[in-house]
Amino acid sequence: MEPVPLHCQAPYLDFGNGRSFLGPKNSGPRIDLFRKPTELVRQAVETPVGGSLDHTGPVSTKLQITKLWFSERGAVMEKPASVFDRHQEWAGLTTFLPATGSAAGGATLGVVSGRRRQGKSYLLRALAEAAQGVYFGATEATEAESIRQFTRGISQQTGHVPQADVHTWDEAVRHMFASVQGRPRPVVIDEFPFLTAASPALPSILQRELGPGGSGADSSARLILCGSALSVMGKLLSGTAPLRGRVGLELIIRPFGYRDAAEFWGIGDPRLAMLVHSVVGGTPAYRYEFNRGDVPAGLQDFDAWVTRTVLNPQVPLFREARYLLSEEPDIRDLALYQSVLAAIAAGNCTNGGIANYVGRKSAEIAHPLRVLEDCGLIERYPDTFGAKRVQYHISEPLITFYEAIMRTRWTALESGRAAQVWESVQHTFKTQVLGPHFEGICRAYVRDHDLEILGEFADRVGNAVVNDPGSRTQIEIDVAVTAAESTARRRVLALGEAKWGEVISTGHLDRLHRAQWLLNERKFDTAEAHLMLFSAAGFTEEVQAAAASNPRLHLVGIEDLYLDGI
Repeated sequence: MEPVPLHCQAPYLDFGNGRSFLGPKNSGPRIDLFRKPTELVRQAVETPVGGSLDHTGPVSTKLQITKLWFSERGAVMEKPASVFDRHQEWAGLTTFLPATGSAAGGATLGVVSGRRRQGKSYLLRALAEAAQGVYFGATEATEAESIRQFTRGISQQTGHVPQADVHTWDEAVRHMFASVQGRPRPVVIDEFPFLTAASPALPSILQRELGPGGSGADSSARLILCGSALSVMGKLLSGTAPLRGRVGLELIIRPFGYRDAAEFWGIGDPRLAMLVHSVVGGTPAYRYEFNRGDVPAGLQDFDAWVTRTVLNPQVPLFREARYLLSEEPDIRDLALYQSVLAAIAAGNCTNGGIANYVGRKSAEIAHPLRVLEDCGLIERYPDTFGAKRVQYHISEPLITFYEAIMRTRWTALESGRAAQVWESVQHTFKTQVLGPHFEGICRAYVRDHDLEILGEFADRVGNAVVNDPGSRTQIEIDVAVTAAESTARRRVLALGEAKWGEVISTGHLDRLHRAQWLLNERKFDTAEAHLMLFSAAGFTEEVQAAAASNPRLHLVGIEDLYLDGI
């Protein structure tokens, strides 16, 4: 059947469990708006103008949603076709527009942040254009020049010219609010940290004007502050910061998930998609702006693709990892921070391991770790089973690739010896880049499919270490999942092992059984725990036979990981 447009006079927008549904308020079919259009296979109904939803039977068809209008909660605008994915982010932005700052109305404030290259500016420009709003991109400039640029930008886009010259941010902010009246419209200030660097008082001025008696009370502006310096943007709303408590929207733009990234790159081979994602992750800009649109033609082209792109000094992607670190305002001792990242990339993921690698005391690296975490470059993962053990993982795959493959071989790469370097580091790539990345993707898979696989919500999905006193060894659990409820014996929902290049055998399964028994002997309930084996190389016949007779033993291959996205 052909795609059927959905026509609704006054459908109901319901936010529940982190999702948004389109449908009648009390009964009838509902449509999950956060699913990608290519996945929307739902019940299609057609409603006459002024009528109500009357569902008489299911219709199996592709659902094509063009424009959605909500009379009770404002409008959800059509997402431009040029904006890939970002359905949840677009829904959050568009439902923020009709919201009011207080019972009396007035302007509202939103904050959008995220690491660089994630498409924040592109998304907010699209919003401003679709809603006939205002977009201002700040630059590194003095306070006086920034005020002139800002005032000029507001006047040009709204047609409202100030009656007198504007010389201070107090006057510029009042002019902004006075320029947006009537219908709610977004006013986007992009790269906001550039403005606060020259004008630290600007957040306080915005607080005053958004408060009672301020100029924002008579305005319909939906002010959106955006920035890539996560440490700066985080401080806007923390502690006693002036804007704390004033924000009606706090949105973080993250990289595409691994399945969306494969679709964005146009890669249909799951193995190739995983290889590419282990190098460049889900950052949108790395496909076109930094990579000249070069996509490997197939598995046989992957090695050549690496040498002609990320290892090529003539391609912007080559120096990108270095720039990501140098662009962070809170990072000053670049050598120390590079060494910390190198330690993590080499597999030294604990505080003590990092300190030993760097040659510093543990207390001396606490601050660098905290800064890197605030910048969104590393993530901190406590042991899932509660041991006093914390691991740090690098958030950006490109940085891991740089630290493991490129940093110590920089001179050879700059001299044009990419092919020789790449051939010499295959083992390092598989053990320090691809293997750990595959483990992280497997954890993401379980996190996304917990209800489907485990039958209930997973409270924590991470990794863990189980001590085995009998053999005086430790069993590393690549995927450790616990239940949400708090009981005397915490329930373990799943234990998993992930191997990129190894065929999973009964030895791997026996190790999980051993960990299951050890945990059950302690304070955990593992009686109904699922066992999960992940492999890109396959499974032995013995393991396949065991899984066929045990519904709680799951074998997940590379194709299964991409089943929903490819």
